[in-house]
Amino acid sequence: MSNTSIKSIKPLGFPWQTQDPFLFCVHHEDDYPKGNDVMGPAASLAGRQIGQDFAPNKENWRMYHGEQVPGFPAHPHRGFETVTVVTKGLVDHSDSLGAAGRFGFGDVQWMTAGKGVQHCEMFPLISKDKENPLELFQIWLNLPKANKMAAPYFAMLWAETIPKFIFTDERGKTTQVNVIAGKMENTQPPKPAPDSWAADETHEVAIWTIKMQPGAQWTLPGASALVNRSLYFYEGNSVQIADRNFVSHQAVELHADRPTILANGNTESSFLLLQGKPINEPVVQHGPFVMNSQIEIQQAITEYQRTEFGGWPWPSYEHVHPREKSRFARYPDGREEIKTL
Repeated sequence: MSNTSIKSIKPLGFPWQTQDPFLFCVHHEDDYPKGNDVMGPAASLAGRQIGQDFAPNKENWRMYHGEQVPGFPAHPHRGFETVTVVTKGLVDHSDSLGAAGRFGFGDVQWMTAGKGVQHCEMFPLISKDKENPLELFQIWLNLPKANKMAAPYFAMLWAETIPKFIFTDERGKTTQVNVIAGKMENTQPPKPAPDSWAADETHEVAIWTIKMQPGAQWTLPGASALVNRSLYFYEGNSVQIADRNFVSHQAVELHADRPTILANGNTESSFLLLQGKPINEPVVQHGPFVMNSQIEIQQAITEYQRTEFGGWPWPSYEHVHPREKSRFARYPDGREEIKTL
């Protein structure tokens, strides 16, 4: 048996392939232009493929399903969770529970769809006098059968409150880990959603974003042998992972119980790590519904057609908040949190 911690290597497709308990991860990176009066792009939409989730776009930005503002107008989910990590730009959230938010610049939204929720995720281009770059990861984390019909839940993990683990190597080069889920040594993450697979620490779910200075070295600590671990190298020129050189962006599946040495090249590099013990249940997916059987999928479709998972309380299916609004979260119980932009 090889001593390397590398199990397999895959290209970074669109979306990124993940391992159980995750369903997939999408990396959105769009160089949006200046905004117009309705917070859409101050540019022609002629010839653009509106209505495409993942269409590659040589113009460097996409409208996705938005007609005026880029993003994803109201759509339903059932049976899993979305964890949305925004590193650049802003996302406006509105949902069928009456919850709303504007988040970005390092914030993370954790939403348990559970038995069913509608939400829209729009990308408001609030700056009229400069470009509006956006980068985010949306991670789909499965729910076990016992929790698929849990009550929907929505939480904001603000950038200011997400713990950072910083390691300085013997040459003074640093590696920073943003600990979104799953503790890193003594650095504890925010409390996960109550019905999440991540809520049980024995499942060893981790979501970490990792940034390494040029020339930095760091050893990714081991976890249990049962854990599925994927490391996504998505930004940087080169890195050595477990003595193997990478010069292009790759997804690397690792033996979680073996520590992995990361030796960065001559530019800053960025990674996303996803890990967790597998749920090991059947996965039947139909678009935005993820259940354990085809019968349950049909039940989800029928119920959504009948109830719209609570309807839509907002004036538009691609609702955005006022331009001058700061980062905020308003929860279904009326509680509100406000942050500066």
